[in-house]
Amino acid sequence: MSEYIIEMLHITKEFPGIKANDDITLQVKQGEVHALLGENGAGKSTLMSVLFGLYQPENGVIKKNGQPVYIKDPNDANNLNIGMVHQHFKLVEVFSVLDNIILGVEPNKLGFLQKREARAKVMRLSQTYGLKVDPEALIEDISVGMQQRVEILKMLYRDNEILIFDEPTAMLTPQEIEELMEIMRGFTKEGKSIIFITHKLNEIMAVADRCTVLRKGKCIGTVNIKDTSKEELSHMMVGRDVNFNVQKKHIDLGDVVLRARGVTVPSKLHKNNAVKNVSFEVRAGEIVCLAGIEGNGQTEFVSALTGLEKMSAGSIELCGHDITAAPIRARSKLGMSHIPEDRRKHGLILDYTLEENLVLQRYWQTEFAHNGFIRKDAVRKYAEKLILQYDIRSGQGPVTSVRSMSGGNQQKAIIAREVDKNPELLVAVQPTRGLDVGSIEYIHHQLVAQRDAGKAVLLVSLELDEVMNVSDRILVMYEGSIVGEFNPKTTTVGELGLYMAGAKRQNTAEKEVSPA
Repeated sequence: MSEYIIEMLHITKEFPGIKANDDITLQVKQGEVHALLGENGAGKSTLMSVLFGLYQPENGVIKKNGQPVYIKDPNDANNLNIGMVHQHFKLVEVFSVLDNIILGVEPNKLGFLQKREARAKVMRLSQTYGLKVDPEALIEDISVGMQQRVEILKMLYRDNEILIFDEPTAMLTPQEIEELMEIMRGFTKEGKSIIFITHKLNEIMAVADRCTVLRKGKCIGTVNIKDTSKEELSHMMVGRDVNFNVQKKHIDLGDVVLRARGVTVPSKLHKNNAVKNVSFEVRAGEIVCLAGIEGNGQTEFVSALTGLEKMSAGSIELCGHDITAAPIRARSKLGMSHIPEDRRKHGLILDYTLEENLVLQRYWQTEFAHNGFIRKDAVRKYAEKLILQYDIRSGQGPVTSVRSMSGGNQQKAIIAREVDKNPELLVAVQPTRGLDVGSIEYIHHQLVAQRDAGKAVLLVSLELDEVMNVSDRILVMYEGSIVGEFNPKTTTVGELGLYMAGAKRQNTAEKEVSPA
């Protein structure tokens, strides 16, 4: 019997203008967590889409237990006990948790759906693996972390033994990430094999047995985790040393750029307010971070700040102008840039080209338009400049459909567009979500460069390492209120965690918070 449960030998997959996988070999043992590491656009998701039957390779062979297999679609993959949790979940939002789990393999008797048996199996699996889902809840009403549990249960319900996780922690809170790590360890103890696509070196070091590294579509090598380090993995991934420490110079604070006073935003999910009487200021030359576990009001606050949602009380000033009721374009003209939390929903028009997306907020300016007509040559030249400057990788350059780009390169496109506007206030929500270490280093440099240039930066992040390294001040949000203000130089991750979980609260909570 073969040493490997799955072998992908000399796989080549091409798209117009790009060779996504170039003669890649991946061999996975039974009962191991095998990490697949690489930069954005390195070919990781493409390779797994080949294994799951979503793409057909031009060359190469796939073997299971030493025997060649042909996987023409996901049904073939499921028949071979291969399951996949995609980076962007494949769930029907108006269906219940149970209906999503059994979709496509519904148990029936004489043509009648047998939901009782299915529900019993789902609850048994849920209890066995500590996944704790409500089978009757609608997908649109549950958190991202819960949606991921539903995707995992879909695989378990189909008795999959090879589990592919594509960027599974990109949308999760730190607590949910730790829970997922425990679930993965439990799977391997039962003999299941996991292929774990990620950019996060700490997670690889914590949970993986071996790691295969891809760079620009080629396989750089496979290493045993116990014999390597984060620094070695990052060098394999990007081809150079990566500096994990953020360097910031001393800068005197300037005028108040953002002033929020008593901001209150109603919740769409319940009768309580999502944001409750929040007040703070951000000055020129500082990075202020709103930290907190997802679902504690950060998203709603940013939506009110950027004009996507209306406030029920309070006021917001930008550079001395009251923008409480201002339209989105007026906020942009006054100097606000916004890197949104959901890049696909709020950051991009997926079926537009890359060059069209790069001028979404500027196409009407004289640089890009004349007498009401867009100057396509100027747009093309501008897009080519940003693609080169921000290393945005796309198969067909400026004319690439954004939908076809990797998630990380979609994020780079948004950051390029928003930073290049030279804003007075940069609102950056999860700016490094789904990015590799080289790109994270670059984005952190961009945020600090804005600060050092005397601009104001409001960072919203779940990544505690990012919060501690990049911020000048940290404001913790819990249940819609500011419950603490911290200097990253004098606090700890553990202390922040207590405030984020609601276990502690400063006396200054819900008072006006301003820099010393």
